[in-house]
Formats: sequence, C-alpha cells, structure tokens
Amino acid sequence: MKFLNKNRPLKILFVAPEAAPFVKIGGLGEVLKSLPSALREMDHDVRVMIPRYAVIPEDKFPMEMIMEGLEVPNGPDNKAIVCNVKIFRDGMKDKEPVHYFLENQEYFEQRGSVYGYDDDAARWALLARGTLEFVRQNHEWHPDIIVAADWQGGLIPNYLKTEYANDLVLSKVASVFSIHNIQFQGMFDPHHINELEYDDGQSSIPNIGDPRLLKTNFMKRGIRYADVVNTVSPTYAQEITTPEYGVLLDALLKERRSRLFGILNGIDYHSNDPEHNPYIEHKYSLKNIQRRSLNKKELQRKFNLEEDETIPIFAIVSRLSEQKGLELLVDTIEPLLNNYKFQLIVLGGGDSRYLALFSDLEKKYDQVATHLSFDAALPHMIYAGADIILIPSRFEPCGLTQMEAMRYGAVPLVRKTGGLADSVEAYCPLNDTGTGLVFEKYDKFAFFGAFVQAIETFKYKERWAGIQKRGMAANFSWQNSANEYIELFKKAIAFNNEPKD
Repeated sequence: MKFLNKNRPLKILFVAPEAAPFVKIGGLGEVLKSLPSALREMDHDVRVMIPRYAVIPEDKFPMEMIMEGLEVPNGPDNKAIVCNVKIFRDGMKDKEPVHYFLENQEYFEQRGSVYGYDDDAARWALLARGTLEFVRQNHEWHPDIIVAADWQGGLIPNYLKTEYANDLVLSKVASVFSIHNIQFQGMFDPHHINELEYDDGQSSIPNIGDPRLLKTNFMKRGIRYADVVNTVSPTYAQEITTPEYGVLLDALLKERRSRLFGILNGIDYHSNDPEHNPYIEHKYSLKNIQRRSLNKKELQRKFNLEEDETIPIFAIVSRLSEQKGLELLVDTIEPLLNNYKFQLIVLGGGDSRYLALFSDLEKKYDQVATHLSFDAALPHMIYAGADIILIPSRFEPCGLTQMEAMRYGAVPLVRKTGGLADSVEAYCPLNDTGTGLVFEKYDKFAFFGAFVQAIETFKYKERWAGIQKRGMAANFSWQNSANEYIELFKKAIAFNNEPKD
C-alpha cells in the first residue's frame, strides 16, 4: 500500500457546473470559490474545472488554450465528442486557484443559462468524462484527488472505478463526492420513478445523448463509487441515513456509512464584515455594536416601516420554497401579527404561492414589507439592521444565512436540523448562553412558541446584546473547514490505495 507523505501539499481538482466569480447561480458557486481559495492559502495546489459558458466574459477573465481537439469517448458506436480546454490564471493573485474551462459549442457555449435544459444529463456527463480525459492526457499536472460536486458530478467516481479502473493515470486518483442537497439526484423526481426506469446504480453508464441518461441517478452513482462521500454539515450527514431525509438513498448511505462524513461550510469573512461592508451605511463591529441601531433605523426607513428601535424586526432572506419551512408561517403569521407588535421584512424570490402569501400580507399589514426578487445589496442591509432572521427550514443541508446573520449581529431563529443544528446554539435563559432561538419539532406550534420567545427575549436588552455578541464572536471561517477537508482528502487517498479485491 502506498502511504501519503503527511507534509506534502496535495494536488486537488474540484469539478462543478458553477464557480464564482465566473458564474454563480446558487450557494454551490460560492462554495466553489471560497473553499478552493482557503485550501490554496494553505499552500495546496488547487484547481477548478467548470464548463466554458458563453456568459463568462473573456475580456474580464482572459483565457488561454491548453488543450485543443480533446476527444471525449462516447461508446463504441458513436463518434467522440470534441472539446477544448482553456485555462485562467489570475496573475495578480499568486494564492488564487487555477481554473480550467471545458469548451464545447453544442453543450455549453450555445446556451443562454447554466441550468434548465432537457439535455442537462448529457451536459454533465460530458463535463465528467471530458474532465477525466483531460486529466489523463495532460502530462503537466495530475491531481491526487478529484472533488465532484453534487449530482452533476456524480458520474466522475463512477467513471473512475469502471471505465478508468486500470488506467495508469486515473486509477491513482482518489475521489470525493460532495452532496450539497440530496433532494436533487438527476433529471427526474426520485419520488416518481417506475420500476422499469429505476437505475440500479451499477449498470454501465449510457452514452452521452442516450435517452436513458435522463433516468440515470447521478447522485446514487456518486455515493456508490466515491472513495469518500461528504455532506456540508455533520448533522445532515447523519440525517440522510434515515428514511425521513434520505430521499430513497438512505439504505445505500447506511451501507457506505464508513465512507460518509460531514463538514460544515464556512462563510466569507471579508464580504460579510460589518466594519467595512460598502452596502452598510453605519459601520460597526463587536466592540461598538451599539452603532448597529443606526442601521436598524435606516432599514425601517428604506422599507417604509415605523422608525422605532423598540419594535423587533423579523426578516426572511431566502429562496421562498417549501424546503425553507415557510409552510409553518401559513397558519401562524397572521395570528402573530394580530397579537404582537413586531415588523416583518421578506426578501427573496421563489414559489408563486409564497410570493402571493407575502404580497397579500404587505397589503393587509403596515408592519410587513417585501422585496420579492433577488438583490445583491439588500441582504447585507437586512443583516445589519434586522433583529431576528427567520430560518424555520424543513431540512437544511448547511445553510449560510444563519452564519452570515450572526456575523452582523442579527439573531437567527432556526429549526434544529442539518447545518442549522451545527451552527446555532439554542439560547438558554437560565445560563444566559446560546447564539439563537431554536425549536426542534417541525410543526406550527413549535414555531409559534419560538417566535413568541424571540419577542419576549428581545425586551431584555442586556440579555439580547449577549446573544448578539456571542453570535458575532463565533468562528465560521473557511479556514476551519479547509483543515477538515484536508484530513478528509487524506482518508480518500488512503481508501483508494487499499488493495483491490
């Protein structure tokens, strides 16, 4: 067995459909910016591969061709798919990761957006196999480990352990499959798949363009074949081994539990800094948190709410969907508005039924204000001025909102699930400890009780300031998570180096 030199920097390749600053649709894009950067700061050789989309401006990110005419195999009866690989090196920043871009006109460049196409399964299969062919044929650099992100990367571990099991280069590369949300497993709804179309996760991968690829469970295959599987929080790693959260993959995850780990995501402390954030009118820090009240007045003014610092502001900054626990508000929010004095600000787009709910509330109640679409600046203003951030999620793999809110001194009110359970300590009035308000059972009465607890606790200014300060002092930096990832990568390499049966 080959042993890894513990002091040697690792060579790590991340593969994903998106990565900031080039293209960012959701939280995955932010993770693929922050985690590789944190690992690069630790002197590891980190590189990232994403598709070359037309929306990536080459004048802003000048690229150079490093492999032209890369032929990606597509089964014995089909012609190879021809791709190019380009590279972007940020010459101004030596500590930034190198970025590769898989270029193909048909599948990537001729598309106006990143997701949402009928042939998305073929596109991500091409990204997976194209990446592996590039690694195999690139004589200048070979990774120790490939990190495949979410269902779109699920075929990478599968290809490595089947098509490339005996390849001189790729057989030496370990794989980590990173689950960001197990709800999404491919181009189908896992709850509504008939037996004839069921993917056993072990049969050969259909060719790119084969209709059967649309019913292939990329998530299942990533879990089955990866050297190590990780999720974005320790509690979520436990939850998905149960029928309640496993979305029909809990039995497979139990089978592979010795390879399953959870590492909490971090947040960018530079962009989430109330002392220097350009979106915040009145800068402040843990040392002068009293200045935060000035931002509360600014927030009330911006949303046309009564300017009164004694009225608690509750805020929702979220994608408005069932996952986020908004069903708990349907029967509770009006009784709360009718019986308690508080203000509610809602920011986010999403499902039409929740957009209609909050739009109707705004028309009916003067103390409700909404901005029902995406805005880059408003979350920072809300975190810096609101008193309580509502995150009553039905499930939450990790969640960044609660960590960002605490960084600004906003107190999270959360359900004890996934990353929320791992990042928010329940306030205990007896010991005067904790960083937020927490309820456990997913029902409207538990949520109602936590909401009222927040209103009542807010009245005790010293106690409330203590919760705020403890939240601001908590450390959710990517440096902590990056150290855990290095240990995870070493486990994956060790697993990959074990003698094969």
